[in-house]
Amino acid sequence: MSASLAARIFRTAHLTGEFTLRSGAVAAEYFDKYRFESDPVLLHDIAEALAPLVGDGVDALAGLELGGVPIAVALSRVTGIPAVFVRKTAKTYGTRRLAEGGDVAGRRLLIVEDVVTSGGQVAASAGQLRDEGATVARALCVIDRQAGGQAALAAEGVDLTALFTMTELKSAAE
Repeated sequence: MSASLAARIFRTAHLTGEFTLRSGAVAAEYFDKYRFESDPVLLHDIAEALAPLVGDGVDALAGLELGGVPIAVALSRVTGIPAVFVRKTAKTYGTRRLAEGGDVAGRRLLIVEDVVTSGGQVAASAGQLRDEGATVARALCVIDRQAGGQAALAAEGVDLTALFTMTELKSAAE
């Protein structure tokens, strides 16, 4: 992939300062993925770079709440493949759906996520979508943080493809 695209993503999303992480630890740097997702030009360029990685046999792009949704929408525009939006849990009102935007039963879905760390949410969503009758064998993300997600997903029968690893982003920014 393009080193210049990796450098743009890193420059846009890498912040320095004092940040309290989900774990409670304090870090001097933070990677704010929403900054690259909210930049329309950068988001389009990311979708263009992801498009060749989609492959054949995909009926719909399954964007995971919240960060995977803008990636899936942009990728849908580039590829012409419909997108569905996958909640962490099904709604308890209205349609009570896990996935919005179309039925998933009997469809081959490609999970789309922004950043994968441990792979936990992708694995959980893959299981839920399979329970709904979908076929889920692959996931595509913009960034793999290289924190065990790829191996964890492989154990769940999901092959993860990343546009960039965090190492590649940092290297491109140097």
